[in-house]
Amino acid sequence: MAETEAKRQAAAGLLERVAAIQGVIRTYLEKDEPVALVERDRLLPVMTALRDDARLAFAQCMDVCGVDWPERAERFDVVYNLLSVALNQRLRVIVTTDETHPVPSVCTIWPAVTWWERETWDLFGIVFDGQPDLRRILTDYGFEGHPLRKDFPLTGYVEVRYDEERQQVVYEPVRLTQDFRTFDFLSPWEAMTTLPGDEKARRPSPGEAPT
Repeated sequence: MAETEAKRQAAAGLLERVAAIQGVIRTYLEKDEPVALVERDRLLPVMTALRDDARLAFAQCMDVCGVDWPERAERFDVVYNLLSVALNQRLRVIVTTDETHPVPSVCTIWPAVTWWERETWDLFGIVFDGQPDLRRILTDYGFEGHPLRKDFPLTGYVEVRYDEERQQVVYEPVRLTQDFRTFDFLSPWEAMTTLPGDEKARRPSPGEAPT
């Protein structure tokens, strides 16, 4: 308990220092993890300060990922997970954007981020301004769309198979051999409210002849 409280106090102190950086919109704790919302246009100076300020020392960006909220005008969250090895602290930085406004690339601050920015572009279609190698990394060349968007069809657009006659891999439009189905994943014993023979177990009411 004392260790948890000490961690929470350290996170609160971290957020107080982060909130003082120009361009930080809001800071808060989410499940005891510090989070900072940042203006998209101020992302580079904020990230540089987080890396270079000795009181913060976030020397590593461990991950970049996206979150899609289709009901919002700026539907995408771009999430950066930072690590300070020297201070044993983590920080989640979030910026928002849409399909058309690019997010400044932080590859000049943390070069390894190129891999994750490519992945985020590939799966969500989020554009990173200043990223010199914005190519797909998980899907195939010529892939249509971005598969982690909420409006991307579950079946996709094309399917891949090996054609024995042509002796090569071919791409074809998706053809479903049956209608798309949803499943409730209930055990048959939980889903069935009655079983064959249950009627025999019914006790006769008073005055009723047994069957």
